[in-house]
Amino acid sequence: MGEYDNADRGPSRLQRHRMPLAGGAVAVLVLLIAVLLLASCGDGAPAFWRRGGQNDAALSCPRPASITGSEFNAQEAGLRHLRRAAFRGDVFAQLELGSRYAAVRATDKNIEDPIESSVWYAMALANDEGYAPINGVDRKGGVFGGGLRPLSKYDDCRAFERHRAYQVLDRQLSRMSREEQEAVRDRVIYILSTQDAEGYRTLARLHDGLYGPFGEPADNREAREALGRKPDGKGLAQPRSRGGYWAAVNLFQRNDVDAYLYNYLAVQTGDVGAYVLMKDFERSSPGRAQYAGFVEAKARQWTPPFEFYPLEAPASGVPFSDESRPRGDAYEYALSRLQGELPFIHVGRALRYLGVTQETVTAPEQLSRQQIEAFEAMIGHATESRLSPVERVRAIQLAAVNGSSEAQLVLAVMYAEGIGLPADYARSFKWFSEAARQGSPEAKFAMSTYFALGVAGVADQDKADAVAFRIESALSGFGPSASRLQALLSQVSRAQQQRR
Repeated sequence: MGEYDNADRGPSRLQRHRMPLAGGAVAVLVLLIAVLLLASCGDGAPAFWRRGGQNDAALSCPRPASITGSEFNAQEAGLRHLRRAAFRGDVFAQLELGSRYAAVRATDKNIEDPIESSVWYAMALANDEGYAPINGVDRKGGVFGGGLRPLSKYDDCRAFERHRAYQVLDRQLSRMSREEQEAVRDRVIYILSTQDAEGYRTLARLHDGLYGPFGEPADNREAREALGRKPDGKGLAQPRSRGGYWAAVNLFQRNDVDAYLYNYLAVQTGDVGAYVLMKDFERSSPGRAQYAGFVEAKARQWTPPFEFYPLEAPASGVPFSDESRPRGDAYEYALSRLQGELPFIHVGRALRYLGVTQETVTAPEQLSRQQIEAFEAMIGHATESRLSPVERVRAIQLAAVNGSSEAQLVLAVMYAEGIGLPADYARSFKWFSEAARQGSPEAKFAMSTYFALGVAGVADQDKADAVAFRIESALSGFGPSASRLQALLSQVSRAQQQRR
């Protein structure tokens, strides 16, 4: 007897018995696969990620209505608000900026920029506000139980946010050219360099192989996941057969010299804790202390990748505003000297060079409201009725960056004297060099002084270079240099007559 008694009668008794068995076997098989997948995903993933029915919105940390609500439709004002908070270390503002520039929302398509998105995801991953535990309770009870687990959902949602940030950052970086990846790295270095000792300490951890990929503790769960590792029974990281976010992990290369350099720069800000950490760094691995002399010389010549954040803008025309407002006593004192010691005509010449004004203004009241707002829009600042002290400095910086030899010379003097900006001989030497390359006789004279004195290790003492720059300055018509050159030549002449 066949499996069918009759073609019109449907399945036989045998087939009717087989069908539920086959369906049950398939169901069991599907269930088994699901269990295995969940088990494999559980290696190193927080338990709350495995709760069924939860989407990204449920797992993410909540955002205030001022960011997510309808009042945030004013895109430019919203971006300024987020950037201001992100430059000051707000990890959620950094995450939100990463999302905005990644154009996760359809309304953000006009500001989409993978480089800028990657910058803020990287900043969020390097921010210890994103991984430092808030609280914990004993896993199994008792004082010496099975270890601590997060007590607050705040720890859970931050862990998920970092997990997702690693994923998005890795995906974006893996699609970039080397030059684009370097742009991401340089912008992160600049932002952190504006955060004084705390920023330099973060940069030191980013380059220290004893920490996770973004300076977090080496046993951090998201760091292990990014490295493609899983914990063994003792909580140690072990190689995983697959996985890992290699583009994100390799954004900052591990290097003892660079790690030492940034620790040293943190110490130079006067931070006492930074000195303790630097000494701890020296003791943490054999041979690290031997770099001390080399790093000290390198630190004196170190300058950030940018004078200020690049004023590039996506299709929206909303520039990437630099919200690294001066802070600390040194900055406040330098700004206080701006009013009385920097003639406004230098600001006026910078504004004319930038095309903001047609003529050189010599006083702030000669600027129209429209001209002030045009410059503020150019640098991505909120519009005001007057130029703030910071904006006056920005005008000279922007003109210098765009090639004005006069602005480069003024900026070099500002750094040398600590006017408007804290004294920084490395930056001063850099801008004197830029102006000298463009033929500025005053800059050449300043360069000759640098090489004659060997200023603070920035430029090694070199009499030959000093004389060469002084001669070039004199030939270009610079008075003080010409008179000094005449005195030098007369001394040589007298020495020759005496020898005769």
